[in-house]
Amino acid sequence: MTEKKQENSGFDGLGIAEKLLQAIAKAGLKNPTPIQRESIPVAILGKDLLGVAQTGTGKTLAFAIPMLQRLALYKGRGLVLLPTRELAVQVDESLRKYGAALGLRTAVLIGGENINRQISELRRLPHIIVATPGRLNDHLERHTVKLNDVKILVLDEADMMLDMGFMPQIERILENIPKERQTMLFSATMPTEIIKLANKYMASPLRVEVAASGTTATNIDQEIFIVEKNSKLAQLEILLHEYSGAVLIFCRTKHSVANLTGKISLMGYQATEIHSNRSQIQRRKALDGFRAGRYRVLIATDIAARGIDVSGIELVVNYDLPDDANDYVHRIGRTARAGKSGKAISFADPMQAREIKEIERLVKKVIPLREISPLHAVSFGQKSFGQRRVTGRSFGRSNSSFRSEKKFTRRDNQAERPTRVNKEKKFGPRSSAAPQSRGRSFSRRPASHSSTGWKGF
Repeated sequence: MTEKKQENSGFDGLGIAEKLLQAIAKAGLKNPTPIQRESIPVAILGKDLLGVAQTGTGKTLAFAIPMLQRLALYKGRGLVLLPTRELAVQVDESLRKYGAALGLRTAVLIGGENINRQISELRRLPHIIVATPGRLNDHLERHTVKLNDVKILVLDEADMMLDMGFMPQIERILENIPKERQTMLFSATMPTEIIKLANKYMASPLRVEVAASGTTATNIDQEIFIVEKNSKLAQLEILLHEYSGAVLIFCRTKHSVANLTGKISLMGYQATEIHSNRSQIQRRKALDGFRAGRYRVLIATDIAARGIDVSGIELVVNYDLPDDANDYVHRIGRTARAGKSGKAISFADPMQAREIKEIERLVKKVIPLREISPLHAVSFGQKSFGQRRVTGRSFGRSNSSFRSEKKFTRRDNQAERPTRVNKEKKFGPRSSAAPQSRGRSFSRRPASHSSTGWKGF
């Protein structure tokens, strides 16, 4: 009964100042998320904090409110370090929204933007600096910023910063910050490297873990399609036809992102892209356009796996499985945010059993599989994709794990005349207008299933 009262009491009782409570109410927020409820009272007292929560649960507000409140009461400056430009911009927007009530100013230091403009912002003596490690080090080398008055340090998405190789730069930054400070570290996953970092640079941090590391939101419907590489594009076109809402697609490389963006545009969908080869202006324009609905499809590398905070994404597609299983958690976390439901579909080829095992081990669940038969001709602009060659490889899941497809054909190495046919909403064989195969037909048989993993590859 007591716990239920606490959950329904809103942000009152967490020690938040009245002006900030008014700003929170103005933003339309009524009840804190679990990470906010557990973190804010501790952080307001100035204690070091190690926060673990799945993506999309409001970690930004969990450190923003305590930082703003303490900086309004005590002299000093706040510093927030983030791995990507997109995350930095979004955190700055939150700090500006709530900090305006207390008269606090911010400055954003990220790559891809004019450094002279950033120097002008620093001369206005902002109360909080939001930065990526690389650009902040540039300013330190130029002597355009001093960090000797930093009283509160936040490391957000710390595991991603370590994965991206920022640790040497972070250590150089920490050398310029007073040891007497409050440090807050937030992340969706907590590998051993993060624990070592906390032990080295934090003073007896209180660990707040509202979900086990690697946990995904329960309202994300996850599925994996076993599909041959040369059938992925045709399968993606079917998904874009079946789902009418906003779609976020992840590829492994920036070249793949650019290539796929062009092909999706030729399908007739409004599509845009985000990757490291794009300028900051281009990346911001793409994200703003996606958020505003001018683009229905956004294709990105993992640079956006934690840098996109867009409500209402209906479908996340892992066109390529991520190199790191932890990135899977962050990728699919772009949908089903703020209590909403969402769908996450991943494409995997028959040789990626090990990668799927790692993902399932991390998220602690068996993800349903669907074995996709080779697709017949699918219209694509003025072209069409014909039936695909496949191998008769088995997949180590029981029949209940996926909706098995019926027999499919294998074509000989013959040229096929492009044929345009009507789309169907169901997966499986296309319309009768598709060319008939003269090759032999065969079916795939599921291999044995084991609770410890797959067999039969």
